[in-house]
Amino acid sequence: MRWNTILLTILVVLGIGSSAEATPGMLGTLPHGRYVCALPGDAGGAAWRELPDASFRIENASTYRTSDGSGIYLMTGKKVVFTRGPMKGVRFERVGNSTLVRLDDDGKRTKVRCTRGGTPVSG
Repeated sequence: MRWNTILLTILVVLGIGSSAEATPGMLGTLPHGRYVCALPGDAGGAAWRELPDASFRIENASTYRTSDGSGIYLMTGKKVVFTRGPMKGVRFERVGNSTLVRLDDDGKRTKVRCTRGGTPVSG
């Protein structure tokens, strides 16, 4: 059985594959590593204000880890949704190879950026 078939089977069993939030596109995974999340700063201070409690690490097989535990995410096209674990329901849009922008409940971009391995970049 191919990896995508296995993942799709798992998602359907968990009730995720039929979700109204599913976004058309190819299933994918994020590059592994630590993602540092931050808000933009201001002209009078630091360029970025890190949000340590929002940061996470992407691991193998569509899993992530935070200081509160681990979970699973689903990436379809450029949309990423955390489906299990401490970040369940958190959504992002991938705007670069190593950068995610957090989405609000309406699917609109927020100012929160999460960048793999370092300083957040604008996107």
